[in-house]
Amino acid sequence: MLLALVALGTAGISVELVLIKHHEDADQVIPLMVAAAGLLSILFAAVRPRIGTLRLLQFVMLSYIGTGIIGITLHFKANAEFQREIDPAIGGRDLFWKVVEATAPPALAPGVLVQLGLLGLVYTYKHPVLREPDFSDAGGEAGP
Repeated sequence: MLLALVALGTAGISVELVLIKHHEDADQVIPLMVAAAGLLSILFAAVRPRIGTLRLLQFVMLSYIGTGIIGITLHFKANAEFQREIDPAIGGRDLFWKVVEATAPPALAPGVLVQLGLLGLVYTYKHPVLREPDFSDAGGEAGP
């Protein structure tokens, strides 16, 4: 179920990004590329849950988190610049709240990638395929 939620969320944000034309420059294409990699790694992990596919999924989920944090930063900076153009005297707490409340671009929207990345990592946490072999029941014999 967790993996299905990550897939559904990834598909949803991908559709939304395409619909709002979030591909006008190279920076805006990055979340679409990360989402595509996410959908592929989710598919691989679901169809063939092996160490390699689960490690790939973990790497991509970490990429989601990094992309989300960078996206929040870029949206925040763009909103701050816009607010300073409108009111050059604005600063401090007033600027912060104007930036966070802005809708174009929504400063915290990339946080969805952070949430999905964390959810994907929860899926892999203590996954049976990633567990270390337990040699404690080897009858007291040392390993090879």
